[in-house]
Amino acid sequence: RLLRVLEERAFSPVGSHETARFRGRIIAATNRPLDLLRRSGRFREDFFYRLSSDVITVPPLRQRLDETPAELDDLVSLIVHRITGDRQGETIAAVLDSLAASPGRGYAWPGNVRELAQAVRRILLKGIYEGDSSPEAVDLCTTLQEGIAAGTLEADALLSGYCRLLYERLGSYEAVARRLNLDRRTVKAYVVKKI
Repeated sequence: RLLRVLEERAFSPVGSHETARFRGRIIAATNRPLDLLRRSGRFREDFFYRLSSDVITVPPLRQRLDETPAELDDLVSLIVHRITGDRQGETIAAVLDSLAASPGRGYAWPGNVRELAQAVRRILLKGIYEGDSSPEAVDLCTTLQEGIAAGTLEADALLSGYCRLLYERLGSYEAVARRLNLDRRTVKAYVVKKI
């Protein structure tokens, strides 16, 4: 039925036998790799071609900041203004200084702009933001490093730990699977597995 709306711009309202004309536009968004989904048969080709007349790809925040580091200043300025209404540079400079100290300018921002907005809010309220470094991730890093140094870590445990670290950073099994060239189910099994 949705294909008919996209192709013919016509539909039948629920409970009616008459055909109505669709005069709107459909805007769709995803964070999934549609090319991979189409190739694997999990996303219909005909639906994709009807839906994708104009495609806009928005790169992740870490990639945008690698290309134009000044964008962080602009985003922080916008977020501070939205939260406080302050257009003065003092508050913005204080937030930027706090972000530069911790988590640092090279932080990957796995939560993208939403995480950055939360970081700015937290800095405005508490004066500090550490980033997405959970105690579990720090403990896991330490365990992996100690096991490698001692030569006691098995390859299976190393892969499991590495998958868990990447999962915490990237936030999805699919992203980790793409990064490591593994199947998503394999990644999930490694993430769930305890070292």
